[in-house]
Amino acid sequence: MEMPAPNAAVLSRKQQIVKRLLTVLSADAVISDIAETRAYECDALTAYRCPPLCAVLPSTTQDVSEVLKICHEMGVPVVPRGSGTSLAGGALPTADCVILGAARMNAVIETNYDDRYVRVQTGRTNLSVTGAVEENDFFYAPDPSSQLACAIAGNIAMNSGGAHCLKYGVTTNNLLGVTMVMMDGTVVDIGGAHLDASGLDILGVICGSEGQLGVVTEATLRILRKPEGARPVLMGYDSSEVAGQVVTDIIKAGILPVAIEFMDRPCIEATEAFAKAGYPMCEALLIVEVEGSEQEIDDQLALIMAIASKHNPVELRQAGDADEAARIWLGRKSAFGAMGQINDYMCLDGTIPVSSLPHVLKRIAEMSEEFGLDVGNVFHAGDGNMHPLILFDANKPGDLELCEEFGAEILKLCVEVGGCLTGEHGVGIEKRDLMHVQYDPADLEAQMAVKDVLDPRWLLNAAKVFPLDASEPRRAA
Repeated sequence: MEMPAPNAAVLSRKQQIVKRLLTVLSADAVISDIAETRAYECDALTAYRCPPLCAVLPSTTQDVSEVLKICHEMGVPVVPRGSGTSLAGGALPTADCVILGAARMNAVIETNYDDRYVRVQTGRTNLSVTGAVEENDFFYAPDPSSQLACAIAGNIAMNSGGAHCLKYGVTTNNLLGVTMVMMDGTVVDIGGAHLDASGLDILGVICGSEGQLGVVTEATLRILRKPEGARPVLMGYDSSEVAGQVVTDIIKAGILPVAIEFMDRPCIEATEAFAKAGYPMCEALLIVEVEGSEQEIDDQLALIMAIASKHNPVELRQAGDADEAARIWLGRKSAFGAMGQINDYMCLDGTIPVSSLPHVLKRIAEMSEEFGLDVGNVFHAGDGNMHPLILFDANKPGDLELCEEFGAEILKLCVEVGGCLTGEHGVGIEKRDLMHVQYDPADLEAQMAVKDVLDPRWLLNAAKVFPLDASEPRRAA
């Protein structure tokens, strides 16, 4: 869906802002040609598109500060952008905004193995953080499915997780400190290399704030020693409800796997056709991985397989070596690409109590019948972070709108059972107007008051996160 094209007034404004930006950045760091700005017209929520006024690619914190000073002075909205992998429209531009891309800020600034941290510029990709320390047997734990491409900047903005967050937590649990530039160009350092900062937990407010409060240019991240070993087990079941109950029983037993991943039949069929990982053709599949010493792995898997066996699995397969482990994970890691091969889809992101998995999976199946749209479920079952993939035809009039309506009902269901609207994708524009479902007016007012203090002119990532009816008066002031 194309957003409105810029009018003559916006084009005149564009010339003014570009001229100012070129006084602080080199010509190759300011992208203003209409054809070239098309590369920034959307993020991974590709249903909505709008070329920005222009895009800038700073290389340092000081560059970012100078850009924001100019935009603040001229009243120009700024949309921070990591790698553009947001599935919630978190980096969607408006026609009057400047996209501030982090791609050129990708350096490793400091590595400290004694104190177990690495300091990086936030344009660095998630996977390359581990790449910078793995020769010394360390790794960075958060591992979103897009980790090959997604940037630390976006991970911090959306508080991203990943398959192994059950044991290691999400970004906020692995973020020690940030350097952030405020909208007026002021540079602040929050947290640091130590475990916990004194005073108010400002770092906790920033992580997950979706670029609403400032632009994070540098991050101090916790790194961990690689475990001695890891081993997954694959379980197949005749129903999603039974698989959901298995997850509940594993968690109730007090076992802490490093990951519990779920896939249903539509995803299994798509990934088998795409990756040929050797998955059983069943209604639901679980991948449970544990790590530690060989003895620890054996002990944990014995308990897990005993629980799995009580529920009459179609298949129960433990990896015997590294190759078998890689094949078990192959399909799961290929799932999103495989589903994209067969249809357009919208990937949702809601979180529920683990005990509600059987009920929620059953209701999603019922709603799929009601809306007449197929759904593939693939998600981080261990922490209840669901990613239903609603299949639709982007070329069929009304199908996108029907898909969005269906998605809204799933997210409302997540809230209804005691969960929340998002686990790691963020709110962006996708869930913006559903915030009323989870928060009452007083809750939203408290959140918006924080933005009032840190971005009083509401120029950062405008029209995101907060419902328009609640935020419009602030943005228009």
